[in-house]
Amino acid sequence: MIDIGSNSVRLVVYNDLGRAPLPRFNEKSLCGLGAGLDKTGKLAEDAMACAVQAVHRFCVIAEAMGANRIDIIATEAVRRATNGDSLIQAIKERSGRGIRLLSGTEEAHFATLGVVSGFHRPKGLVGDMGGGSLEVAEALEDKVGERSVSLPLGALPVEALLAELGDGAKRRIDEIMKGQLPPLLTKPVFFAVGGGWRALARAHMESVGAPLKVAHGYDVDAGELRSFAKTIWRMAPDKISALPGVSGRRARNLPAAALVMDRVLKALKPERVVFSALGVREGWLYSQLKPELQRRDPLIDGAQAFGLPVARVPAFAPALVRWTNTLFPDETADERRLRLAACALSDIAWADHADVKAQQCFQRIVHFPLIGLTHAERVFLAATLHARHGGKQDDPCLQPAVSLVTPSVHRRAQILGRTLQLGHRFSGSVPEILDTASLRITTDTVRLEIAAGSEDVPDSDAVQMRMKQLAKILGVPNTEFGAA
Repeated sequence: MIDIGSNSVRLVVYNDLGRAPLPRFNEKSLCGLGAGLDKTGKLAEDAMACAVQAVHRFCVIAEAMGANRIDIIATEAVRRATNGDSLIQAIKERSGRGIRLLSGTEEAHFATLGVVSGFHRPKGLVGDMGGGSLEVAEALEDKVGERSVSLPLGALPVEALLAELGDGAKRRIDEIMKGQLPPLLTKPVFFAVGGGWRALARAHMESVGAPLKVAHGYDVDAGELRSFAKTIWRMAPDKISALPGVSGRRARNLPAAALVMDRVLKALKPERVVFSALGVREGWLYSQLKPELQRRDPLIDGAQAFGLPVARVPAFAPALVRWTNTLFPDETADERRLRLAACALSDIAWADHADVKAQQCFQRIVHFPLIGLTHAERVFLAATLHARHGGKQDDPCLQPAVSLVTPSVHRRAQILGRTLQLGHRFSGSVPEILDTASLRITTDTVRLEIAAGSEDVPDSDAVQMRMKQLAKILGVPNTEFGAA
């Protein structure tokens, strides 16, 4: 997919058109189509030439990679420019492909669908700050609300306002937003989309020493973030460039992103801000899915897409689900989806060296681009897989990320992980063997029971050791192996 924005032209090639598509290739070209647009009303010739060349290059790359479809969309700068049609025609002549020019309403719609696709039934307002505009719409779990707005408050016009008006840019932004933003009528959550706002998130993570430095799903108190944003947009350029976590390309845009965030939070008054790495492009892809695919859980689909192809026995994951179905009598729907994801991912490190597989697995899962989960859920999943591969509860590699979950949640991850480990060890990762067994846990015993007729499946020291490790986490003194 190629996205022609006001600041950059970007190609993202995805592994498939599914519920949890993984980017295989991602590149952008900073063409600056929106630069000077407010003054001239036109796209500059050099920016147009850059965009034509970028789209041509990206089409060649996507075709060479075997992409079975190449969608090209254009947004604010092309939409507003008097010569936008000329750019569309030039791209069509060079690349042989048409472009879908999104209206402001469509841009808001697809940005919000991106958030719908990237979180588990999100509710709140979504703001997408791009190079040329700010789109705001409402996410209602699995759909987009009717209220939306597109405002000329992207990075490039706001940079121009800051250069012209200084602190006065704040008042001008307030005037533009006055009476335009949809009311926050659902949960008091604002979902922030766009590269400038993700850069702000990374700068904030560094400033507070966040335990997990992953932009997608980063959740911040709105008042705290607004105070931070005020500091950033008033900061001197050289100090911004020196901030940890801020790339050189984003340093220039950061004051504009911070100023708009400050004014949006003042106007909307949410309690929390949640950052999203998914926006217009992912929303466009989500809109192409059949309804039955849209309704699928992105976490479970993503875990299966990543975990099953690398497992020794892909069919073992469903057997693990059955094996653990009665492990937690009080399991909630949210806890169940995490357990299913853990089962799908349980064998991703089987080929790693035994001395490091637990640590590598934890780092891989905690940073892997899974969607549909919070930071705390991400850590729970990573801690579960760490325990499944024999990692100790006090392993230093768990810090500081494990501070995002409570001790009881970490203990639950340990129980699930050790149960997965026992299932793999006892059965040799063979579904038919695991289906002959079940766990019975009482106040004083962890008992592994074998179905009648399957007594020839032997016990072993290795199995006993895993049972004792599980019993230790549970606080149960005894283990037993016998017939059901």
